[in-house]
Amino acid sequence: MEPNGAGKTTLLSIALGLVAQDAGQVALLGDAPRAAVRAGKVGVLSQDGGLIEDVRVAELVAAVAGMYPSPLPVREALRAAGVEELAARRVRGLSGGQRQRVRFALALVGDPRLLVLDEPTVGLDVEGRRGLWQEVKRRTTGGGTVMFATHYLAEADDHADRIVLVVNGRIIADGDVAQIKSMVGDGEIRLTLDRPAPGLLAGLPGVRAVAVEGTGVALTTDDSDATLRALFAAFDDVRDVRTVSLDLESAFVRLTGEAGS
Repeated sequence: MEPNGAGKTTLLSIALGLVAQDAGQVALLGDAPRAAVRAGKVGVLSQDGGLIEDVRVAELVAAVAGMYPSPLPVREALRAAGVEELAARRVRGLSGGQRQRVRFALALVGDPRLLVLDEPTVGLDVEGRRGLWQEVKRRTTGGGTVMFATHYLAEADDHADRIVLVVNGRIIADGDVAQIKSMVGDGEIRLTLDRPAPGLLAGLPGVRAVAVEGTGVALTTDDSDATLRALFAAFDDVRDVRTVSLDLESAFVRLTGEAGS
């Protein structure tokens, strides 16, 4: 995950052997990137991958399958990508979402050990997104690895086992969802005070950040229970208290803001 322009596309291009790195060495599954791709170890769904227009979907998938040493059966790849019913359709007549699913079939047909997905659900409807993530889950459960880049943080929250957050070409966070969230606190307490005292609020147990706007207060905390106990002991005019679980989007915004400041 990264803000626009942070270097994701460049990083993926280097990892896939499409762009030469300025320094260091790159290996993919023990091989040079291009060798790994040619050997069928890697399948790629890119943002801007073009498709041949005047062929049928099954013909296109079969042609790509012929480039790999041990491909999936064409029908299996079509079914996994949710385009089996499009097999006889010509590519030129497909919608944007259908084209994206065909690209997914092309990424799958080589039966890769590593699947690289760049913004995979762009243009997909609800059913298409659900089907894609079901296939991703099936592959990872079976021992495969899927790396995906996305701006849809709810997808990362729901489907990623490990998240790498990149800002300006630099990794600022790397861990599972819980670890990423814990970097900015485990939740937020929102409340109303007639006379907020930012200094006193900042000193409450567990509090990592304080935001005050008029009588409204938001406390980012590592320990909501300890913060609440101390809050009620320190202030007798606390009201409208509610706790909010920190989601990945909130963590993303705070971490990228801190990195850019």
